[in-house]
Amino acid sequence: MVAEAEIKPTENPEKVKKALTSLFSGDIVTEGEENDYGLARLHGTGRESLERFRMILQRDRIRAAARSQLFKGKEESRIIVFLNKQVAYVGHVSFSAPEGESPLGPIRLEIQTADPVGIIDWLTGGPMRRQET
Repeated sequence: MVAEAEIKPTENPEKVKKALTSLFSGDIVTEGEENDYGLARLHGTGRESLERFRMILQRDRIRAAARSQLFKGKEESRIIVFLNKQVAYVGHVSFSAPEGESPLGPIRLEIQTADPVGIIDWLTGGPMRRQET
């Protein structure tokens, strides 16, 4: 799993790092000069790196919406979605467009996996079932 966010010249790099670590666990690296814009990238391995993200989806009761967005971003062996950086900073998840939705830009989440459907099921609590009335 890789989550990355561009650090704009007007942003505090520590706040961008906090936005990433609020949702995921792993090793964080920044690229670019100190006190300049660049890129913050968090690398995680295994499901452990996504556990916090999974718990937020459950806590905020957005598993069905998340499932839809994750399937939209599913390719052969990876899932790519974009998340609102400002919302992530406060420990919540909001999916966004790759460009234009936020002046600060999004967090790009890429999950490499041999079983994208299995990861989506795990993150969102399995296939959503309609309740009989």
